[in-house]
Amino acid sequence: MRLAALTGRLGRFLLGCALGLAALAASAGAQGLDPALLAPLAGDETDAKLDAIDRLGRLPDPQAAEVLKALGDGQLLATPAGRVLIERDGGQVLDAATGQPQARPDDADSVMINNRLRRAISGALATSQLYSKEPAERLAAAQRLQQSSDASRLPLLGEALKRETDAQVRGALEIAQARLQLASDDPALRRAAAQALGETRNAAFRPMLAALVQTNADGSHAEPDAGVREAAEAALRAIDRHMATLEWAGNLFYGISLGSVLLLAALGLAITFGLMGVINMAHGELLMIGAYTAYMVQTVFRQYLPGWIDWYVVAALPVAFLVTALVGMALERTVIRWLYGRPLETLLATWGISLMLMQTVRTLFGAQNVEVSNPSWMSGGMTVMGGLVLSYNRIAIIVFAMLVVFFVWLLLNHTRLGLFVRAITQNRRMADCVGVPTGRIDMLAFGLGAGIAGLAGVALSQLGNVGPDLGRGYIVDSFMVVVLGGVGQLAGTVIAALGLGGVNKFLEPYAGAVMAKIIILILIVLFVQKRPQGLFAPRGRSVE
Repeated sequence: MRLAALTGRLGRFLLGCALGLAALAASAGAQGLDPALLAPLAGDETDAKLDAIDRLGRLPDPQAAEVLKALGDGQLLATPAGRVLIERDGGQVLDAATGQPQARPDDADSVMINNRLRRAISGALATSQLYSKEPAERLAAAQRLQQSSDASRLPLLGEALKRETDAQVRGALEIAQARLQLASDDPALRRAAAQALGETRNAAFRPMLAALVQTNADGSHAEPDAGVREAAEAALRAIDRHMATLEWAGNLFYGISLGSVLLLAALGLAITFGLMGVINMAHGELLMIGAYTAYMVQTVFRQYLPGWIDWYVVAALPVAFLVTALVGMALERTVIRWLYGRPLETLLATWGISLMLMQTVRTLFGAQNVEVSNPSWMSGGMTVMGGLVLSYNRIAIIVFAMLVVFFVWLLLNHTRLGLFVRAITQNRRMADCVGVPTGRIDMLAFGLGAGIAGLAGVALSQLGNVGPDLGRGYIVDSFMVVVLGGVGQLAGTVIAALGLGGVNKFLEPYAGAVMAKIIILILIVLFVQKRPQGLFAPRGRSVE
């Protein structure tokens, strides 16, 4: 009997547990949004919809964010009976209150919204997505709220901070909270908010902090509390220091970028000018040919290899080098070889060749610029120091310029051709006497310089427009780099190019682009007057 009673009690206990679990499961399945809250969205009254949107935006429920997002994307359905549903891209239909899959009713139709409702949805989503399951969505919502001035969102931010576990999202929420606390009646909250905004180093908060330290027309302070004003002034100083650092770092990066472009443009000229003393005014047009070669390779890839279009730049580099090297060797064999020792005639002849090359390109491709797009891996940029954007195409060109310099150094110092080039540069007559084929080396050296110009043209095609006049803007700067660095000196060319690029970018904010170039030209003239040989003294024929 006792065993039977014990068994009966145990059975009733287990049955009670099962019923309790079933009740919990039923209640969990029934959880969701209140259908009465969603019903106004199925109606025609704009004010009722606005009220429903506002209330949904204040709910700490991820399902509320789903409803708002569906409403903004035109994926919210409603029936004449007031039932609200969400339609996914794949055709799946969910109940808006619970998120459970449902069959689509025949009388369901899309909920229409106007611009007023769209603005309300955007504002409500900024709060509602604080409770999203995805950290990226919560971070984006917190960053949008940093620009809000609605103090009624403070309780929601406090609730979100209690729930948040992601450190990055918590930091963004604290900034948004501090932004709204600036309007608080409590001086201690305003002071803490000013300190928090100053720690962000974000220039977007500078106007609101500056408003705290302003003086009214009657001489009174806009912010009555002295402690808050001191905190705001300290925050402004921190932001200004950070912005000055960003400006300096930005000028340094763009100066190195410009210097890399000048280095690529001047490197080939340094070889030809240093070896043969030829003032090649067509050097800029060799850059232009390299850029148009990149355009032609891009066209071929688009037509025949669309799946590999992101790698057309890699293919364009050897093609541009070969094309411009052949053009350069042809010029040396047909024109320049007859003008050695006559710099004025060489200058005039190469200037005429440059005009012919530009007109040839205009005839083949037209006078308008052509489109050379960046591949996807060179598009966009990376953000550093909280506000400085380093574009990928400029980073790639800086790295590419350093690689070209390295390979040129290897070629000049560790190959037979480089040995002959250095021998001719130092003493042409003696090199000729010991059997160095000076004529062939002249041709190959001129081809090498022209090929490097072609590589520079490919790099320039990734930074701006490609047109017949592309090279004209770089010929003077290239000669300045060569003269400043020392004729025929590789190290001097590198230092001069990077130095000129950096000085130019640091002068531009104060003097303007045109005046900066004028100042640099004057400084170079004064420097050459004191040191005609440049930064590094040339040797051999270039001294003559």
